[in-house]
Amino acid sequence: MLKFPPDFTWGCATASYQIEGTWLEGGKGLSIWDAFSHTPGKILHGHTGDVACDHFHRYKEDIALMAAMGLPAYRFSLSWPRIQPAGYGKPNPEGIRFYSDLIDELLKHHITPWVTLYHWDLPLSLQTEFDGWLNPKIADFFCDYADICFSHFGDRVKHWITFNEPWITAIIGYGQGVFAPGRFSTSEPYQATHQMLRSQGMAVALYRRKYQHQKGEIGIANNCDWREPKTESEKDQQAAQRALEFLLGWFADPIY
Repeated sequence: MLKFPPDFTWGCATASYQIEGTWLEGGKGLSIWDAFSHTPGKILHGHTGDVACDHFHRYKEDIALMAAMGLPAYRFSLSWPRIQPAGYGKPNPEGIRFYSDLIDELLKHHITPWVTLYHWDLPLSLQTEFDGWLNPKIADFFCDYADICFSHFGDRVKHWITFNEPWITAIIGYGQGVFAPGRFSTSEPYQATHQMLRSQGMAVALYRRKYQHQKGEIGIANNCDWREPKTESEKDQQAAQRALEFLLGWFADPIY
């Protein structure tokens, strides 16, 4: 029987673009997913996240439902273009206020917030002006964005995640063109990954240098489809290990 350790954290998770809606409200800038979903032929039936679950307006109802379920933790992502509409420059006061109120509401219901800084919705201007995750400058932009988030929310948020599944961004976004920004390339996934890893390192270093007094922790959420060798042969074992290296080791090894 599978048993979880006593300190295992149970909860639920969402992503900003998947639930918030209000794509043109609250001072929010456009994201690459706003542009991608509005591009004819990219999304089945032309669906968008313009309204989604309308979480921006209904977050108190949503949190009440979480509390009724007895959820002890909630992982959600911040929308970078809601906090910094262009991806750089001064923060948007309405975006800061929304997430601050959201965090307060969670704590009022005794739900621990777990915050993801990046869950795929890059500010569109960073993509159009700087080529997104292919540009080395983006690590500095991301670090500035993280600084804003740590300074405004770190007094109440003690669990930070820099990136959600960067493999998805790299392969499906820059290699296969299925996710935003819709690029098709054999080399760009590696370039994008390099900049995401640099961004991860810089944001973690910033937190430990400037915000460790907040007594939180920070990490990354990697994804991996686990592989087992079909047989005990050396060839199959090497194949399984090679697959894991390209799924997980690619991102985890540099961090470790």
